[in-house]
Amino acid sequence: MKFTINTLKEEIIMSHNSQAISTFMGSSVLSHSKGEVNPFWIIVKKEIADHIRSWRFGILVIIIGLTCLGSLYVSLQNIADALQKSKVDDAFAFLKLYTVSDGKMPPYFVFLSFLGPLLGISLGFDAINSEYSRGTISRILSQPIPRDFLITAKFTASLIIISMMFLLLSFLVMGIGIISIGIAPTVEEFTRVLLFTIASIVYVSFWLSLSILLSIKFEQASTSALSGISIWLFFTVFYSILVNVVFSIIIPAGRKLSISGIQTKLAILRITPNQLFTDITNVLLSPQVRSLGPLSMEQMEGAIPTPLPVFQSLLLVWPQFVGLIAGTILCFFFSYLLFMRKDVKTLM
Repeated sequence: MKFTINTLKEEIIMSHNSQAISTFMGSSVLSHSKGEVNPFWIIVKKEIADHIRSWRFGILVIIIGLTCLGSLYVSLQNIADALQKSKVDDAFAFLKLYTVSDGKMPPYFVFLSFLGPLLGISLGFDAINSEYSRGTISRILSQPIPRDFLITAKFTASLIIISMMFLLLSFLVMGIGIISIGIAPTVEEFTRVLLFTIASIVYVSFWLSLSILLSIKFEQASTSALSGISIWLFFTVFYSILVNVVFSIIIPAGRKLSISGIQTKLAILRITPNQLFTDITNVLLSPQVRSLGPLSMEQMEGAIPTPLPVFQSLLLVWPQFVGLIAGTILCFFFSYLLFMRKDVKTLM
């Protein structure tokens, strides 16, 4: 962070000098020259470098990469059997790489949904409170830069890292699949994989913005990290158990839920971000999925069991997409508001 402060000073001094020269010469060309760098992007580049050089990021990248490659290996070993059992999805054989499993190891998208939030939490749990503990927050904010540059640059840097990592991982799986099975993805399959990758980025970005909010709320990085992991565990493991227990108490033994009851239960479960991501994944990577809820006999009558086009699948999960994006924006909005409303005296 000392490098960031020194670099900011140098860039701002160069900017002021260029503006003074341009004013003296009667021209504004130098003040808008191509060599002038916005201080915002200086902070972004430094944050990216700090994340890449950190041990925790490297360890998480290795864990996520190895588990995803392991699930890909299992998918390659079982894809032939899966294609023989399924006749409907023969046109989407390439998508089997992301969904097929032998029952012992989860498929690719399950590992991604489980380990992805840990990546987002690790990138943001000490984004702000670490600056307090190191005593660098006052030195950064004493520079002639907008105060909100700090929090927005940290979020932008982490978002760039997440995007690049998931795009590279998806293309790596795609390339290994092409070499191994000798089948290139169709345009629709490529579009579905790309949409799935975008959904993964948004899903992890939600946990990133939530962890940044916790890093502003709590002074200690350990407290914000434990809070983020606790929220993740609650939504991932305990929330569905709690909902099932409540419905088992409400519904007497031996009775089944009606269609409206199942829809109510699904609506409650979809409050959690992991359920939204699961719905998106199931529809995008399994084109034969035509509904995310129960269907009556009247709705099933006359239905043709054919895969949905990618546009129809996107429309089916568009509310889930909007929910994840809204949750990410909402968490970052509260983070921004809380950071900007902090008393300046407490920052110095």
